[in-house]
Amino acid sequence: MRDGGRLTAAIEVLTEIETRHKPVRLAMKNWGEGARYAGSKDRAFISGLVLDVLRRRRSLGWRMGDDSLRAAVLGTLHLHWDWPIERLADAAGDEVHGHGPLTDAERQALAAPRDLADAPAAVRGDYPDWLDASFARVFGDHRAEEAAALAERAPVDLRVNTIKTDPVRALKALTTFDARPPGLLPNALRVAAPAAADRSGAVEAIPQFSKGWFEVQDLGSQVAASAAGEVKGKQVLDLCAGGGGKTLALAAAMGNTGQIYAYDSDARRLTDTIRRGDRAGVRNLQVRTPLNPEPLKDLAAKMDVVFIDAPCSGTGSWRRHPDTKWRLTPETLAKRQADQDLVLDDGAGFVKPGGRMVYVTCSVLPEEDEDRVAAFLGRHPEFARQPATADAELTRFLTADGDLRLTPRSSGTDGFYVSVLEKAR
Repeated sequence: MRDGGRLTAAIEVLTEIETRHKPVRLAMKNWGEGARYAGSKDRAFISGLVLDVLRRRRSLGWRMGDDSLRAAVLGTLHLHWDWPIERLADAAGDEVHGHGPLTDAERQALAAPRDLADAPAAVRGDYPDWLDASFARVFGDHRAEEAAALAERAPVDLRVNTIKTDPVRALKALTTFDARPPGLLPNALRVAAPAAADRSGAVEAIPQFSKGWFEVQDLGSQVAASAAGEVKGKQVLDLCAGGGGKTLALAAAMGNTGQIYAYDSDARRLTDTIRRGDRAGVRNLQVRTPLNPEPLKDLAAKMDVVFIDAPCSGTGSWRRHPDTKWRLTPETLAKRQADQDLVLDDGAGFVKPGGRMVYVTCSVLPEEDEDRVAAFLGRHPEFARQPATADAELTRFLTADGDLRLTPRSSGTDGFYVSVLEKAR
């Protein structure tokens, strides 16, 4: 495809996302079905451009003095992808494939974009105005910088599966991808984010992945799993297991000792857990499906650790899913808070005296984090906060209450919150 066709396609996909409120993947799929001529490089280019526009939708509108999708695409290509204005002019003005010649106003905006220094924090940080009070509670005067870090492209993080191998062997197997240890955890590796127009390396395609040597998992998610503490020989329940990423991280830390139970209220989310567990060499896993009557009844008050990766807004994963920040509403956030209260109350019933519950969200919003823990402790005085980590590499991310808060700006990870709650003996 020519530059003009790619530019036009990106605007079409963005229009579909904005007007029909479709996720990026679905909008790209719909476009691709009608554009069989597009090659893999074309699709990667258009997808990367769409995602970068969504990451910086508000700041692009401010800098261009125009909130239209066309202005956002032009601004992204010039201001962030370093396209010269004349290349943009040639692409937009392509008589067959272009979206229409550049106007004088567009040329002026591209040549002299407005300075972001005077923009409100929500514009500089590229998030909706209604979330500004929440960001201010957590990050204060640094909220624009914290949110801007959530608008960057994310690397590919890997967790070395110590049931099957060790970091040295895994790193050697990933030589082609130039993987590096990112720090924080000894069993983590990282592949740098690709250029916006390129596809990320297919680490899943190498034989060692099929052998279960490593899993694709954000470093923040790995840190959250590590907050479960010493779990070897323990009875562990992953109450919101989903696809099983943290289940497998916990199982690896257990070294096939004790027993780990994986459960999710949506049975469909558990479909890959057994397969992934088999590939990872996990032998102490039981998957409990909600399709069976009272699937967790026998676990009541018997668990050493109940791990809750709670349903949340996903604000911490905006680097990977930038479209979700524009679909989030106050009503959705309120629903997530109600879900979190329910799952915390449910999880408490499985913790034995002296056991602990690990509450995790991939959110940076206090309404889903500290507020939910405070409300839970008000309902359950038999629980008390404990420091979420004693690891010297991680204690710098502890809040005043002893909870973990990770962000792209502070820790180089997705945004995560972790609180460890211990039940009295």
